Amino acid sequence: MSAKAFTAADAASANLVLIGEDKGRQAVHDLITAYRANRRSGTAHTKTRGEVSGNNKKIYKQKGTGNARHGDKRAPIFVGGGVVFGPRHRSYAKSVPKSVRKLALRRVLGDLTRAERIFTVPSFAIADGKTKSFVAAVNEITQADRKVLLVGNFDDNTKLAARNAAWTQLVTATDVNVEQLLLAKVIILVGDAVSTLAQRTV
Repeated sequence: MSAKAFTAADAASANLVLIGEDKGRQAVHDLITAYRANRRSGTAHTKTRGEVSGNNKKIYKQKGTGNARHGDKRAPIFVGGGVVFGPRHRSYAKSVPKSVRKLALRRVLGDLTRAERIFTVPSFAIADGKTKSFVAAVNEITQADRKVLLVGNFDDNTKLAARNAAWTQLVTATDVNVEQLLLAKVIILVGDAVSTLAQRTV
């Protein structure tokens, strides 16, 4: 399977907008932070003294016992009492403007292109759906001992063949995000993935 290294000239001919190292770094940081924050469930939740089980009865009289004065047993200093300043259910979701997303994608694609970590192939399909065949096909393009991201449209047999190869990931050019591109050591663009990415960077 013939593969070609993706260069800045190829990007220009495909109208794929790339930017240099002088800008876009903060956009990448903001976008990755948002991705990871949006994956947080935010379900950690503690009860205050007003929410824990119990009543408001004073545990013993105010004076004459020799003990410290207390009110009800739901106070935070007691076992089974409420929690002070504990975590509450909340949303960690962050929204990132489209312009920042586009800037981050341009920067990451530019860095990967300069690092010669992007390859293009006209097609990629595994007819028999076997992992062994998939690994052999990827090895023809790059060494299969590191994280490989294949970007394009794939049939069911190809997805089945790649499912057991933990070091690879198949994703469409429409859905691929900046975090996936950064985590991959090698990116293989299949078919019209370049033109789809070009539309996302314009």
